[in-house]
Amino acid sequence: MQQVARSNIRLQTFVLLAGVLLMGIKFLAWRATHSNTILSDALESIVNVVAGAFALYSLVLAAKPRDREHPYGHGKVEFLSAGFEGGLVVLAGGLIIWRAVQGFISPQQLHDLDLGMALTAAAGGLNLIMGLVLKRRGARAHSITMEASGTHLLSDAWSTAAMLLGLVAIRITGLVWLDNLFALLFAGYIIVTGLRVLRRSVAGIMDEADAGQAARVIAVLEKHRKPAWVDVHNFRMIKYGPVLHIDCHVTLPWYHSLKQAHREIAELENVVNREVGRTVELFIHMDPCIPSSCAICQLEGCPERKTAFQRRIPWTSESVLDNRKHRL
Repeated sequence: MQQVARSNIRLQTFVLLAGVLLMGIKFLAWRATHSNTILSDALESIVNVVAGAFALYSLVLAAKPRDREHPYGHGKVEFLSAGFEGGLVVLAGGLIIWRAVQGFISPQQLHDLDLGMALTAAAGGLNLIMGLVLKRRGARAHSITMEASGTHLLSDAWSTAAMLLGLVAIRITGLVWLDNLFALLFAGYIIVTGLRVLRRSVAGIMDEADAGQAARVIAVLEKHRKPAWVDVHNFRMIKYGPVLHIDCHVTLPWYHSLKQAHREIAELENVVNREVGRTVELFIHMDPCIPSSCAICQLEGCPERKTAFQRRIPWTSESVLDNRKHRL
């Protein structure tokens, strides 16, 4: 895991340095053209650099091992990083709108559009490549910080592409006011993107249930369930960076020895960690079965069975999240 963290930090460092270079290129393009559309792209590059620096800091902090003050690790900082980036994106969108409105009030003559478009296109292409790499790495490493950075860079690349189309239209038609109109449209797109990133980070900080991830873990348990695992209930899951923390109750035969019950729980934990594809920490409370459990228990040869087995209850989000033993 530490090797993955170091690799993520190296990649984010490269992205940060590249972001500084791209910011310089975009401001050079704005300086050459005096285009508010290009300026909007350049202003967002400031956000890219600041957010990239904070993302690098959060990855370094998240990689630190657990300590006495942080028994669950430092992974939560990734949600703060994503929220900070989302907030900066929204702020950049507001600045772009202000600049575009000023442009409508006091129009400026555009010049050297060809040079500005060439520089901006080169910067946008590099953002596209870095955004795709960060999104892919973030998804593989379960890092919301890297996914947020990738999403931001991709939105920057797509807005750059749309901006270039707008500049081509200005170049053909000569309608300078289109520059400010396109800047407003790009600002709206940027603000929506920032709000989405901000929403996801708030959900993580508030430990909002990830229904999709929970369903995937429950499906793994259902696929590999053993007859001795009578039921799983009161299932809850939260994220700390790339690590999933799950606590739940597992009903086992009441007559199992402590050693035998521990062996069953250890096997359940191994199944989850092997099949889910990421680090999962489970805190499992063992419950003894009760007479009403017999009707759903598939354990053959049970010496304490009170009633015959009647029906298997599938483990789904509906049944496993409920805080009570399963029964007919």
